[in-house]
Amino acid sequence: MEKIRTGIVNYLNTKPLIYGLEQPPVSDLMVLTGDYPANIARMLKEGTIDLGLIPVAVIPQLPEYHIVSDYCIGTEGEIASVALFSEVPMLEIEKVYLDYQSRTSVALLKFLMREYWGIYPEIIEASNEDYREKIKGTTAGLVIGDRALEQRRISTFIFDLGSEWKKITGLPFVFAAWVSTRQLPEDFISAFNEGNKAGLSHIDEIVAANPYPVYDLKKYYNLHLSYQLDAAKRKGMQRFLEVIRDI
Repeated sequence: MEKIRTGIVNYLNTKPLIYGLEQPPVSDLMVLTGDYPANIARMLKEGTIDLGLIPVAVIPQLPEYHIVSDYCIGTEGEIASVALFSEVPMLEIEKVYLDYQSRTSVALLKFLMREYWGIYPEIIEASNEDYREKIKGTTAGLVIGDRALEQRRISTFIFDLGSEWKKITGLPFVFAAWVSTRQLPEDFISAFNEGNKAGLSHIDEIVAANPYPVYDLKKYYNLHLSYQLDAAKRKGMQRFLEVIRDI
């Protein structure tokens, strides 16, 4: 079988999904490439990978797409690693930096600000990591991934995007899903699903292998993250794709 070029995300939240993909038999079927979410999405659109763990907000931009796996990066409520950070209360925010590594979280934040929070700050597209130093005073910033867990120790106000979505819709949220731009072989998909599933029963081992004093990873994996792409998450994902059409 031709090896499937697969884009993975280099965040701690993906470790349980990647655990099994790095081991035979499924590892023999793939070539893995790691990067941050926005770049994985770009590579999938450009055709340099066949399959990627991409921000779901990118799905409508693909001429053809297939959701490959029964697993995802999702949450039933508070996600902890996707938030708007500020030194002042929400209504005092005047500027917001958008995380350059994100697509889904950017779209979700814009929706929340306009339709739910009712705030209209100046929006600034960050282009590199320097923007986090500017999260001070009345300037807030969207930060995702491991860097958001670090930012929790710095910022006074934390507006968790997973929690806010759950308040509005009552639905879980899917930040990223495994998506291909062509139909992949059924035997590969089956092996890929098993690879995704494998790490979920090895959380303690994954935590031990990734010492991280910034945040309790056992809590992160078991409480904040929810990896099964079940019917409720698919419904939440569909709802999100509907509400961002006009964003």
